[in-house]
Amino acid sequence: MARISTLADVEAIEATPLAEQGLAGSTYETIFRGAQQYPDHPALIFFLQAKAYEKAVTWNYRTLLAKLHQTANFFHELGVGPTDTVSYILPNLPQTYLALYGGEAAGIACPINPLLEADVLADILNAAETKVLVTIGPFPKSDVWEKVASIADRVTTLETIVQVDIANYLSGPLKLLIKAGRMLKKGPAVRARVVDFDSAIARQPDDRLLSGRVIGPDEIASYFHTGGTTGIPKLACHTHFNEVFDAWAAAIVAVDSQPGDLNYLGLPLFHNYGAIAIGLGAWSGGCGVVIGTPQGFRGEGVMDNLWRILDHYRCTIFSGVPTLYKALLNTPLGDADLSRVQLTTSGAAPLPVELAHQFTAHTGIPILEGYGLTEATSVASVNPRYGDIRVGSVGLRLVYQRWATAILDDTTFVRFCEPGEVGVVLLHGPNVFAGYRDDFHNRGAFVEIDGQRWLNTGDLGRLDGEGYLWLTGRKKELIIRGGHNIDPQMIEEPLMRHPAVALTAAVGRPDSRVGEVPVVYVELKPGATATPDELMTFARQEIGERAALPKEVRILDAIPLTAVGKVYKPALFHKQAEEVLREEVKQVPGVISLHVQADVDKRLGTVAYIEVTTRSGVDNQAMAAALHSVLGSYAIPCRLTVNGESMGV
Repeated sequence: MARISTLADVEAIEATPLAEQGLAGSTYETIFRGAQQYPDHPALIFFLQAKAYEKAVTWNYRTLLAKLHQTANFFHELGVGPTDTVSYILPNLPQTYLALYGGEAAGIACPINPLLEADVLADILNAAETKVLVTIGPFPKSDVWEKVASIADRVTTLETIVQVDIANYLSGPLKLLIKAGRMLKKGPAVRARVVDFDSAIARQPDDRLLSGRVIGPDEIASYFHTGGTTGIPKLACHTHFNEVFDAWAAAIVAVDSQPGDLNYLGLPLFHNYGAIAIGLGAWSGGCGVVIGTPQGFRGEGVMDNLWRILDHYRCTIFSGVPTLYKALLNTPLGDADLSRVQLTTSGAAPLPVELAHQFTAHTGIPILEGYGLTEATSVASVNPRYGDIRVGSVGLRLVYQRWATAILDDTTFVRFCEPGEVGVVLLHGPNVFAGYRDDFHNRGAFVEIDGQRWLNTGDLGRLDGEGYLWLTGRKKELIIRGGHNIDPQMIEEPLMRHPAVALTAAVGRPDSRVGEVPVVYVELKPGATATPDELMTFARQEIGERAALPKEVRILDAIPLTAVGKVYKPALFHKQAEEVLREEVKQVPGVISLHVQADVDKRLGTVAYIEVTTRSGVDNQAMAAALHSVLGSYAIPCRLTVNGESMGV
């Protein structure tokens, strides 16, 4: 396989038809092939606690396949067939991967975020028609089992709950104490049968699938929850070949992972990137995955020890989101040897240019920014490892996947954009999902062009002459907080239930640490009264995901509307951007006056125009450098003018 440095390399690979690349037809077959080719290579390494990261469970490919067989066989024994759903509500554990790919080998897997509130969990479980649920049992500092037990009887299709006991990864008195505590404290009773994961799969044959199932590439492998948590949950249907292709095209072709490489996993396994791009991507080519604590990067002590962990396990790759790289800038390298870490990848939110430069200068590790979405299975593009890493762009498209920017009339295709012209990003290819499980959500999800179905991503961007994509905004208005996609409706609809509220509009407020935080604007009904504090209290009671809780509620006399009566959110986002950037610029020594205005540029999307006057004697170039350093933490292009001199973007 040729190393990709330019779009011409992508096109050269495509000269060989995809059917001749010899990809597996299912996720099960991908792992099966890996075990045949690399039986003794490390496939999965897991440690429970960052302070004891040297104590790990290690599975080679042979063991991974054996446990996958046992898991799928147990689900088959429970009556799971190709159209039945195995859902999981789990932190990052080896059993999480078994629930996902064992679930796909027996039926259809549905990963669910364990941080969601109980009522939201119930809605997703019902929408997926869950037959078997895999979750954790009672464990200190975790409320997952309590939430599951509180709603289990409301899931009418649920027959069996399979509990993973995290205490099995402990030893000595602490393990005994936790298990004894459970015996003394009876939890809530549930109607469904409850069984232990490890003991149940241990009784199953490990050398084959008892079902004898031969999985077709177009069969549904998984339902990944995406979007809002109000109304009918949006479950994206991935086929087996969607996942096989995307994992291979991203990890093996684009990133050029080699047999024996180890990818550190700190991202959650309810999200497609950790589940597919990292896990299945590694197992597509003889690589391994190091799972660092059930809480991933959020685990106690993980960030303080991450450099030593990467050194100890000789990791070659790790992946994260911009907030991770921001935090790592403040983590001393110490005596850790990072020479084996060849690269890291970033996605889920725009990567500020200055942050990327600072991180690479601090560590020597390049960041390959990419782009993906659940509806494209996982990854759609990445900067070329061997080519020009254009910080601020999301790189080149995957092989065999086509993309374009286009002008649409609502959801109707008008024309393709010229190079450099901003339009809606459209995708077409083997990684484009089959659609949402509930057809209600498919309206507007696809665009027909000359008889072909293209995915309407809802994102805005421009393609340059060399094939790099530059995102300029999000037509679908998602708020991305620390890598979490927050649909504004998750905030707006619950607040609309308040008797005093007439209209709501949630937007992202730029934040140097997590990218964006949600802020909600509220217009009250005529004659009604309510305070921001009262509305914030109401929001805490009504909003089902913690990450979606707004940082602030602001009351306006009138929320801005377009000529046709729709809420005009750019004006509200611009207001937030202006406030944040103004406060940042005020802190720069030498500034005596400033003006900040955010507006839309046809080429760059939202741009902040910043005019600064300095005290006498301050060099314009030095001031511009200081401002770039501060403003580079935000993914908003800024046009600077210092003492009347234009300093560019």
